[in-house]
Amino acid sequence: MNTIKFDKKNVKTIAHRGLSGIETENTVAAFVAAANRSYYGIETDVHKTLDGHFVLIHDNSTNRVSKKNKKVKRSILLTLKKIVLKDFYSKEAPREDLRIPTLADYISICKKYEKVCILEIKNHFSYDDIKKLVKEIEKLNYIEHTVFISFDFDNLKNIKSILPNQKVQFLTDKCTDELIGKLKNYKMDIDIQYRALNEELVNKLHNNGIEINTYTVDNLETANKFANLNIDYLTTNILE
Repeated sequence: MNTIKFDKKNVKTIAHRGLSGIETENTVAAFVAAANRSYYGIETDVHKTLDGHFVLIHDNSTNRVSKKNKKVKRSILLTLKKIVLKDFYSKEAPREDLRIPTLADYISICKKYEKVCILEIKNHFSYDDIKKLVKEIEKLNYIEHTVFISFDFDNLKNIKSILPNQKVQFLTDKCTDELIGKLKNYKMDIDIQYRALNEELVNKLHNNGIEINTYTVDNLETANKFANLNIDYLTTNILE
């Protein structure tokens, strides 16, 4: 199994939860699969454990991706790391390598393969948690190659208060003139659901100096349409 190629033109492609069209999402295997291909960046989702570590998983619990049902924020790192995740692409024996990665695991892969980190902050993080997250990435010397994304506007405001020049993208499924004003004011870009994006909105956002990422595009015709509209980033599970 491999990616589906398209003419991306000048669009920077982002591997959604790693190359999750081939490997189990948000695992080292998915990150390495993306890293070995032409993606500009690798997207993932960050949560904080009960004992204050940052781990990468989309949901609030492990139920969907494993046979265990553990709430991430109520579990310590050691408990989570013992969980073997499902292999969504094979019926073979469980793969012991499919585990919940730490933030450091992910950053180290992106750093080795020179990929940009597209890091989604799940749920609402306190200011102190945001500060701790930033410091951890700074210690790994990769903050300049990290883009923070979140559906929580305050998460991104806190990032900008700590790092005024940091690239951030607000996740949304709709865009209003009021939102465009807020994005301009806080110097944020947008990561918008592809069904809410059209040529008129692309032009309006670009005219206001806002870069555009769109999620999650797996259809060739749709990807080609957005490439022709000159959006900046495209997030996908399988296209390359």
